[in-house]
Amino acid sequence: MDQFSGTLLGRTKTLLLATDGSSFSEGALQKAIFFGQACQAKVIVLHVVPTRTESIGAANLAVRQKREELAPYFDRIRTMAGDSGVEIEIVVAGSSSPEKTLVDQARLRQVDAILMGRHGKANRWSRLVGKTTTRAIGQGFPRVLVVPKDCALTGRHILVAVDGSPNSRQAALEALSLGSACPTLQQITVMAVARRKEDLAEAGRLADAVCAQALQANLTLPCESLVAEGDPADAVAAAARERDVDMILLGGPGRGSLSKMLAGHVTENVIGRTHCAVLVVTAQGATDGPLSSWSDSAL
Repeated sequence: MDQFSGTLLGRTKTLLLATDGSSFSEGALQKAIFFGQACQAKVIVLHVVPTRTESIGAANLAVRQKREELAPYFDRIRTMAGDSGVEIEIVVAGSSSPEKTLVDQARLRQVDAILMGRHGKANRWSRLVGKTTTRAIGQGFPRVLVVPKDCALTGRHILVAVDGSPNSRQAALEALSLGSACPTLQQITVMAVARRKEDLAEAGRLADAVCAQALQANLTLPCESLVAEGDPADAVAAAARERDVDMILLGGPGRGSLSKMLAGHVTENVIGRTHCAVLVVTAQGATDGPLSSWSDSAL
């Protein structure tokens, strides 16, 4: 990985690595140290111990036992961080709602992105992604990066999936911002998927609108508009493999009603099926910056 691919997370000061201490968190751990070094960012390592008891004493004991059990693992992380010159803080907390505690800690500490691992092979994509990862994404944190165990990250090609929802628009803005910030980035693919043939024209309009904004923003790298028909998760994962994409950006599930393309747990299924890292982006009110002038009809 080139050090400039660290700008695939943009301007980042603080990262939160959510780890379960298993090998499935290894990819996220490696990327957290890498981004910490490349962005000169602090990395907060958080392990949440699930507590299913009403006794505070029993819950505290469970947390102490888990901290002792994971001591060698945390020592290894400290060594990795020290060798890379990365500032870290290790936090072990108990909670009956791990995903809520994870996001609450991220908001409290004003982190720029949460990094999480992905489980191995499974018969169901939800098991592969992991319940905590799925539920944490559902909490609506602005940026959650899910990293497979053996994920490579060169910073050369990203794919952003759009569907016209506010979260999808925010993901597109994030992609265009990275196009300006990341020197190693060579191409952006903008993809829209129509479930039915009669929706292909609308999907093409959505993808073309983002590429038009790339031109208006004077991005020098190619921005490819890609339209497909069928299951969105299958189409996005297949396109990412065929184009050897480093990272997929997509909008998180909207609060209340589900967005059009992301209905049916598409976000979860994309994460489970793809070979690369997935950055899930959730809009947090109005967007600042020079690309915030898109009208509601633009995407």
